[in-house]
Amino acid sequence: MKGGILQKVRGSKLSLVLTALMCTTLVIWAWEKTPALSVIFPPLERFDILSPVPAKTSATSSDDTHRLASADKNLSAADEMESSSSNETEPVLSLPASESSATSTPNNSTSDKDLKESPMQEKGECNYAKGKWVADTRRPLYSGSACKQWLSGMWACRLMQRTDFSYENFRWQPQGCVMPEFSRSDFLRRMQNKTIALIGDSLGRQQFQSLMCMVTGGETSPEVEDVGKDYGLVKAPGALRPDGWAYRFPSTNTTILYYWSASLCELEPLNKSDPATHYALHLDRPVTFLKQHLCRFDVLVLNTGHHWNREKFRGNRWEMYAGGMPITDGELADMRNLKNLTLHSIAKWVDSQLLQHPQLKAFVRTMSPRHFVNGDWNTGGSCDNTVPLAGGSEVLQDRSSDPVAEDAIKGTSVTLLDITSLSQLRDEGHISKYTLKASTGMQDCLHWCLPGIPDTWNEILYAQI
Repeated sequence: MKGGILQKVRGSKLSLVLTALMCTTLVIWAWEKTPALSVIFPPLERFDILSPVPAKTSATSSDDTHRLASADKNLSAADEMESSSSNETEPVLSLPASESSATSTPNNSTSDKDLKESPMQEKGECNYAKGKWVADTRRPLYSGSACKQWLSGMWACRLMQRTDFSYENFRWQPQGCVMPEFSRSDFLRRMQNKTIALIGDSLGRQQFQSLMCMVTGGETSPEVEDVGKDYGLVKAPGALRPDGWAYRFPSTNTTILYYWSASLCELEPLNKSDPATHYALHLDRPVTFLKQHLCRFDVLVLNTGHHWNREKFRGNRWEMYAGGMPITDGELADMRNLKNLTLHSIAKWVDSQLLQHPQLKAFVRTMSPRHFVNGDWNTGGSCDNTVPLAGGSEVLQDRSSDPVAEDAIKGTSVTLLDITSLSQLRDEGHISKYTLKASTGMQDCLHWCLPGIPDTWNEILYAQI
């Protein structure tokens, strides 16, 4: 009797186990075959821990949409090639480059994953100077032949005898972070009721003209107001040009300003009654214009570099002063030390003013490289290369190639706008032998064609304001 009951209990347990196994099998089969169940249960791939399948992503930027919407603008035949490239939305490609001790040339293809995964950017630690040049058919950002209102003819290579313009079709991609696409409307929105001032030498003037072309899209803009008089920027009698320019965009009350100061130092005439007087160049004092108008600036970009040589000092009749006294000899008289003293002094002075002007974001831009080969500007030097990135496409180093500027801003709240190494890779982008008139025999391997490399300087600046 007891044995029969035990057998029945065991039989019922076995039936329950078999029933559970059958139900489980039916559920798994239905899970695989019935899409509707995925709403209730997660897909099987979620449990495939050993070999996950990454999801594909794609995105279209608002600027791409804007470019497509503006593709029907009336353009001259000379500008059609540029406008078609700026409106293109094909995937970004890259050009191979030869090996160099300062560069590396791995596969430069760009994916959405590369652009979106940016841990450095999330932490605010992006080193914009470290990265690579990649080909981009959406460049240039404006027409070099149409931006006549802002761009000097001597830098508009589209108006010269030059026929190759491949240097225009590249953008800079920082490593490990994303540099935002430049947007005219967003720039003006960020700079609403603000003033951005660029103070420096002729390379600073190139950056200023580049920025004006970028913000206006290279289009004639009669609504933009010349407010140079508000800053004393008027052409002096007998002068070729004023000491600078200032333009105001009335829609957002945004002012973009440039002031010429090759040294960033205060200049004081030693004999005011003598038209041919020499000038005291006070290495430890900022240029007077900066002291007078700093309170009006919200973004400040300073640069100096190529005038720090004996020839320039003699030509400008500059005499070196520090602490109110002339420098005649000794270690400080070395040109490298003079520039070092100046940049350190200016950076520290600007830093000392930031508490009084908390709205100010200040930058020191590093030196733009020269590419003279087999001589200098006046001894037959040239830069005839027209092949983009012939010396490499990538900057791998963490430190700046302008250690003087890098060291000058250490311990301050001034930001380094580091453009030296990335510009060093672009020797094909200089003015070279091309001019508006017949060639003079001398080449310009210092200044850049516009559109060109200074546009990237402004894109990096834009990313940091």
